[in-house]
Amino acid sequence: MNEYLYTFACHEDEQLLGGMERRALFGGDGLPAVDRGRFVVSRRAIDASRSPFVKQRIEVIAESGDPEQIAAQMERTVRLDGATFKIVYVPADEDAADYDERRRIERLIGARVVGRADMKRPDAVFGIARANGRWLFGPCEDNAAVWLRNSRKPRNYSTALGTRLARALVNIAAPEPAGLRLVDPCCGMGTVLVEAMSMGIAIAGFDINPLAVRGARDNLAHFGMPQDAVALGDMRELNGAYDAAIVDLPYNLCSVLSAGERMELLRAVRRLAHRAVIVSTESIDADVAAAGFAIQDRCTVSKGSFARQVLAAESSSFRPVPSPLV
Repeated sequence: MNEYLYTFACHEDEQLLGGMERRALFGGDGLPAVDRGRFVVSRRAIDASRSPFVKQRIEVIAESGDPEQIAAQMERTVRLDGATFKIVYVPADEDAADYDERRRIERLIGARVVGRADMKRPDAVFGIARANGRWLFGPCEDNAAVWLRNSRKPRNYSTALGTRLARALVNIAAPEPAGLRLVDPCCGMGTVLVEAMSMGIAIAGFDINPLAVRGARDNLAHFGMPQDAVALGDMRELNGAYDAAIVDLPYNLCSVLSAGERMELLRAVRRLAHRAVIVSTESIDADVAAAGFAIQDRCTVSKGSFARQVLAAESSSFRPVPSPLV
């Protein structure tokens, strides 16, 4: 199995969220001994554009103790069949080389590749990086920042989740999404739905507010996504079993929850899925436990003076049962 090097970039306000997403995506599978958030080397292959925090991905096809030995391997490891190429230095370790040294290493390796270099529009891009004392080389993929396009949706509201946060929540809920079905039972304008669907992940959305459902459908239609993925519904009355739920608990002035209502919602989530990623603006640990979940990971996401708590929770005794309110 190939190894993959992923480099990361997180804004200061998103460092904790980025770490939580990395633990979900790569935890226990090749994480470096000290994770400073700059890179991960793993045997897990994920698209470079899946995480909002990945910058680049190298599929490792050659490794050695120094760039000169990497260069010596080029003739037998790179097959271009007439395609043009480009070599890029990918900063990973904190002691990454300075500008002149990076260009020297790129030229050193490029000179040994059989083919024609093209710095502007190459057919193939290869990356060279130093990570944990090893030099790693292979095809390099940049993040396409899909969530930036998704942020330009026609319907929105001020307290909605940002697309970067929504995309990270989906990754935390479903690190290995093949065959899974997710649910967002308080979907609002559908930000989480759009991010999940843009990654090819099956998800259903519900909201008790008809205006929110209409807005979510407009947003899904804008991106060519199925509008029937969202429906009007009170999460306390929903039936069905899902692999994971993503829940942004209501918190704006028009949706203030009493302690009893919050408990009802959390119990409804527990009935729908054995795994949940829950977003709240206040501490709800006791309620999450009372609803039958155990918190597996957590972080705080701050924007100015506004902070959200993100909890990843699981229950080992999941048994779907009919809604008590139906």
